[in-house]
Amino acid sequence: MKRPTGDRGAIALEQTVDVPTVKVPAHHHPRPKRKITKIAIFTTLIAATLVFIYPFIWLISASFKPRGEVFDNKIIPETFTFDNYLNVWQEAPVALWLFNTVLVTVLAAVTVTISSAMVAWGFTYFRFRGRNALFVLVLATMMLPGAVTMVPTFLIWKSLGQVGSLTPLWAQNLFGSAFYIFLLRQFFLGLPRDTFEAARIDGANNWTIFWRMALPLTKPAIVVTLLFEFQAAWTDLMRPLIYLRDSSTFTIPRGLKALLDQFGFGGEWHWEVVVTASVITTIPMIIIFFIGQRHFIEGMATTGRKG
Repeated sequence: MKRPTGDRGAIALEQTVDVPTVKVPAHHHPRPKRKITKIAIFTTLIAATLVFIYPFIWLISASFKPRGEVFDNKIIPETFTFDNYLNVWQEAPVALWLFNTVLVTVLAAVTVTISSAMVAWGFTYFRFRGRNALFVLVLATMMLPGAVTMVPTFLIWKSLGQVGSLTPLWAQNLFGSAFYIFLLRQFFLGLPRDTFEAARIDGANNWTIFWRMALPLTKPAIVVTLLFEFQAAWTDLMRPLIYLRDSSTFTIPRGLKALLDQFGFGGEWHWEVVVTASVITTIPMIIIFFIGQRHFIEGMATTGRKG
C-alpha cells in the first residue's frame, strides 16, 4: 500500500486525523483579576506609607508655624513663617551640637566597621582550633542587656578620666560589635576562597588580601554596617546622658533633651523651637540613607547568601 504524497497526502492526513481543539471559556479573563489584585496591593502600601510618614509630615508642618498654632493639627499652616529656622540657632547652640554629633557619629561608624570587619575576616579566612566555639562566645555577648554592662563600663571610663568628654561615645567601637561581626562574616563566607589563595601564592600578605581584596568585594555589607551604626550613634541619647556634663559637649539628642528641660515642663512654651530643631537633626539621616540606599538594599538582600 502506497502512502499519499504531496498535497494529496496532506489533504488525506487532514481528513483522517481529528485534532482536538481546546475551548477557552468566554467568562475566563485572568487579566482583570490581576489588575484588581495589583490595585489592592498598591492601595494598601500607599495607605501604610501615609500612616508611617504622617508624624514626620506633621513635624515639618509644625516647624513652619508660629508658637500659638503648633498644635492646631493642620497640615497646611495658616500662618507660614521661616522665623523658627532663624531663631533656633539663637535659642541654643545647635550648630555646636551638630558638629559634636557629626564627629561622634563618623568616628563611631568608621571604627566599628573596620574593627568588626577585621574580626569577621579572621573568623572566615583563618582556620584554627576552637574557632567556632570562640565565634559562638562572641555572639553570646548580644544576649547581655545594655543595663548589665552600663555601670562597669562607666567605672572604666571614669578611672581613665574620660567622663565629660566625647571619647566614651565612640571609643568603645574600637573593639567591634557582635552583630556587625556576624553580619560581615556571613557576607565574607560568600566570597570565593580560591581567589584569596591565588593572591597569597602571588605574594600578597594577610593585610593586603583583607584590605585590597576582601573589603572592596563586601562593599554592600560595609555600607549596611556604616548606615546602621550611623543611625544608632546619631540618635543615641542614653550614653550622652550618662557621660556628658557641659552643654558645649552635647550631641543633638542630648541637646534636644536640654531644650525640653530649659523651656518648661516638656518644652510646652517653646514647642516651635523644639520641633524645628528636631527637623534639622532628622534631615542629615534622610540624606545619608538616600545616598546609600542602593548599596543598603543590595547588602541586606545578599547578606548570608553563599555562592
